[in-house]
Amino acid sequence: MGMERRKPHAISMWMCFALLLLVHSVHSFYLPGVAPQDFEKGDLLKVKVNKLASVKTQLPYAYYSLPYCKPKKIEDSAENLGEVLRGDRIENSPYEFKMREPQMCNVVCHVTLSDKEVKEFKEKIDGEYRVNMILDNLPLVVPFRRPDTDTLVYQHGFPVGFKAQYAGSKEERYFINNHLAFTVKYHKDEETDAARIVGFEAKHFSIKHVYDGKSDDSKTRLTTCDPHAKRTVTNSNTPHVVDDREIIFTYDVDFQESEIKWASRWDTYLYMADDQIHWFSIVNSLMIVLFLSGMVAMIMLRTLYRDISRYNQLETQEEAQEETGWKLVHGDVFRSPMNSDLLCVYVGTGVQFLGMILVTMIFAALGFLSPSNRGGLMTAMLLLWVFMGIFAGYASARLYKMFKGSEWKKITLQTAFMFPGIVFVIFFVLNALIWGEKSSGAVPFGTMFVLVLMWFGISVPLVFVGSYVGFRKPAIEAPVKTNKIPRQIPEQAWYMNPFFSILIGGILPFGAVFIELFFILTSIWLQQFYYIFGFLFLVFLILIVTCAEITVVLCYFQLCSEDYLWWWRSYLTSGSSALYLFLYAAFYFFTKLNITKPVSGILYFGYMLIGSYAFFVLTGTIGFFACFWFTKLIYSSVKID
Repeated sequence: MGMERRKPHAISMWMCFALLLLVHSVHSFYLPGVAPQDFEKGDLLKVKVNKLASVKTQLPYAYYSLPYCKPKKIEDSAENLGEVLRGDRIENSPYEFKMREPQMCNVVCHVTLSDKEVKEFKEKIDGEYRVNMILDNLPLVVPFRRPDTDTLVYQHGFPVGFKAQYAGSKEERYFINNHLAFTVKYHKDEETDAARIVGFEAKHFSIKHVYDGKSDDSKTRLTTCDPHAKRTVTNSNTPHVVDDREIIFTYDVDFQESEIKWASRWDTYLYMADDQIHWFSIVNSLMIVLFLSGMVAMIMLRTLYRDISRYNQLETQEEAQEETGWKLVHGDVFRSPMNSDLLCVYVGTGVQFLGMILVTMIFAALGFLSPSNRGGLMTAMLLLWVFMGIFAGYASARLYKMFKGSEWKKITLQTAFMFPGIVFVIFFVLNALIWGEKSSGAVPFGTMFVLVLMWFGISVPLVFVGSYVGFRKPAIEAPVKTNKIPRQIPEQAWYMNPFFSILIGGILPFGAVFIELFFILTSIWLQQFYYIFGFLFLVFLILIVTCAEITVVLCYFQLCSEDYLWWWRSYLTSGSSALYLFLYAAFYFFTKLNITKPVSGILYFGYMLIGSYAFFVLTGTIGFFACFWFTKLIYSSVKID
């Protein structure tokens, strides 16, 4: 009786714990500043600073890791789980404007660098780091024109500095960008005097400031940039060398009225790539895959219809002894495979992935996960992964029971811990490397603890709930009986070799997504926004159809060759597309990226290994279910004694 009383208490405690985690995660999903904000003339605008980022090293650093000007008190902005995992560190800054009141030559601070700080600036300049800032949830961009097309494009953030030869010397020297000319674009309401910010741009300059008298940050009179004499930094040609140590940081701010409305202000940031090439590539891929899918479907339907008609006719003529092809193996086709427990685990994990990606893409296509919600996409994916654990447990338990398994708790533990455990170990090692580089990309201990709590506190219990429900369901019945003695598999032709057919099967699914994969890798590793979620959802549906069809075709050929070991083969056939994905990631690394630091290379291949592993589980599960449905369908359509 005592145990019965404690169970509801334990369940209620777990539910409260899960609810608290859910509320905290959902609350952090929404960011302040996403809703439109009206500003009157003279209202204070506060600029926030984000990480220092580089596409060369892929290691972000906090803004104040360099001796930039600091406010009286540094305050961290509220960050969601996705932002922390991305390495974002949003803090306040001493840069402050007044709405629609231009300023010129404002002195932010006067800094004297130590030897260590000079070295840090040089390292960041060598690493091609860029400084990221935010105003009213809009990231700072630097406009420039491409010399080849003369089109205006935008880069995120401004460079810390640059290297160049100076004063006739052949030796390159380091220069720091210490002056910023901000441009704030706003859209004014015709009826009221209020305005909304629709653009945040800047031009960067390196200028060796000269001042009269003593240096006082609030009263310094610069002769190189004097608003009273209408002298700006563009009139000076003397850049500031980092080795000069004494640096004065200054800025201008100008306000420009714009016709762009607040709802369209992100269009500037999203249309950075050549959209014509993007759209043409996706449509071209779509047409090719649809054409191939149509051919495969037509061949399969005609061939299967002929086979089933012939087999049923043979049964009526009592000529079953002359059977050939896939009907011969009907007594072995549903025999439990080797390592059936592992197959159940991977199928359950694949169902969890499939549910997570489908729901995420639907929300993203509807506009709920736009790039303006920093970290929202990653936060949503983590939450959905956790709550999709119930479907993982259900799928693995149902398949396990079909294989005559009885220890459902064992298969549940493997489903709950195998894939997340492997990924967590790789992630922990990579995070230790990032931590060793003192990068802000390292996940803090508190965030790591939250991830573990979500795993053990929500995901694992939900997997158990799903397994319990799935195992209580009646076992899936095979349409034919299984013989006690396995049938001998005849010698196979070279093209039906498992290794060869598995490798061939992964080409078509990879071909359906590799063009879109280029844009995804570019957005991740070259720090560009990815926003065409509608097309991504369409490509994902194409991937599902392609994985299903290629697996069914090769499974049919395998059964016609009297090889009934299709369980693992169906999973590996479409899952082998992950191998091509990883090889393409390696090709992308050597052709598109300029990473020279060993730690950065390890991080790239480590994260791409995790991504390829997840892609293997996803595509393998799709192929498995398609083949499972196909075999049940064809063997239930013929007359078998």
